[in-house]
Amino acid sequence: MQADWFVDDVPAESPLFADLNPTQREAVAATEGPVLVVAGAGSGKTRVLTYRIAHLIRDLRVPPESILAITFTNKAANEMKTRVGSLVGGVVHSMWVSTFHSACVRILRREATRLGYRSGFSIYDDADSLRLIRMVTKDLDLDSKRFPEKAMKGVISKAKNELIDFESFADQGDGFFHEQVADIYRLYQQRLVEASAMDFDDLLMVTVELFAAFPDVAEHYQQRFRYVLVDEYQDTNRAQYMLVKQLTASHRNHRNLCVVGDSDQSIYKFRGADIRNIRDFEKDYPDARVIVLDQNYRSTETILQAANSIISNNTKRTPKHLWSDRGQGLPITRYEAEDEHDEAGYLVDEIERLKDEGFNLADFAVFYRTNAMSRVIEDVFVRRGVPYSVVGSVKFYERKEIKDAIAYLRALVNPSDEVSVKRSGSC
Repeated sequence: MQADWFVDDVPAESPLFADLNPTQREAVAATEGPVLVVAGAGSGKTRVLTYRIAHLIRDLRVPPESILAITFTNKAANEMKTRVGSLVGGVVHSMWVSTFHSACVRILRREATRLGYRSGFSIYDDADSLRLIRMVTKDLDLDSKRFPEKAMKGVISKAKNELIDFESFADQGDGFFHEQVADIYRLYQQRLVEASAMDFDDLLMVTVELFAAFPDVAEHYQQRFRYVLVDEYQDTNRAQYMLVKQLTASHRNHRNLCVVGDSDQSIYKFRGADIRNIRDFEKDYPDARVIVLDQNYRSTETILQAANSIISNNTKRTPKHLWSDRGQGLPITRYEAEDEHDEAGYLVDEIERLKDEGFNLADFAVFYRTNAMSRVIEDVFVRRGVPYSVVGSVKFYERKEIKDAIAYLRALVNPSDEVSVKRSGSC
């Protein structure tokens, strides 16, 4: 079934559009062909994605099973499915809203036997992969200190994200160290295949290999998914980029690809993200329509002016200027501390001052760049009696390595401290 006939059936005034600003409406309505939505921070990209899906299903009568929506986390996928469900009802369960990895698992459970895997293949998590690399390193009689499993896993993961198999990896370098790493990669992959197992990176790489080796399989999914949407496109790696390209390569689905992202928000290069994927989208799809969402719904003009002045220094970016109708807002306060202790003291002083003005502790959040930076802040909070909770990390003094170190020091100072002596003795 071709998608062209849907376009003529678009209601003149879809009720969905009433909740959208003009550029959001444009992004939702542009359903045919490749579309790049450059979504600035706080510009309502999730609303655009969910309303776009609802528009396809409710207004254009596209079968839900013909839509594939890709997000980067299971949490985001569940949120999107819930929001779409509130707009279209139970039919949302017929469409695929998932992460790249989850979508690949569903495909591979059906198709992996073509590549010699069992349909019930195992999926190794990080701990399983590290354990296997440890075994491989030992079997190759290599020094685990020179070839630590975490470092080796990082090298192999990077290679797989760039679609480099172990044979190609071996050819890309020379010297003793590279040869040994290539041997680890080779034997690691060999053991995975023998066990009919895949690690997380294989889920992407093997699916790309499957589509390349079996064009009929690729065509099946190209025909099934006539509309493909990808969130956070700036954070896709090479394997994810190629997978999207394979799914939308056929002329039969009219290349109805919508990617949403912002090159200014690309922060996952250390995980293999390739910012060129979004920068070069218009080169890959010369007929692409580019829509910029620049109205921010979260921040005041003062915050946005500061943000705009910073991101304007980024090179090779799609021009945009974030704006807001929430007013000028309070000025930004910058405090230059003498050291980390002065900084933490300033935070507590400000919190206590604002508490006196009627704010609650739940109104405050402290952000820092690395988990290690929380130590001094937590220390001052404890001494000053400010209750707090650490989100996304274990409290500094509750971390095993810190407890072990403190137990050792306590045992040195007080040998009668039996609990600390036993803990330090087991470290």
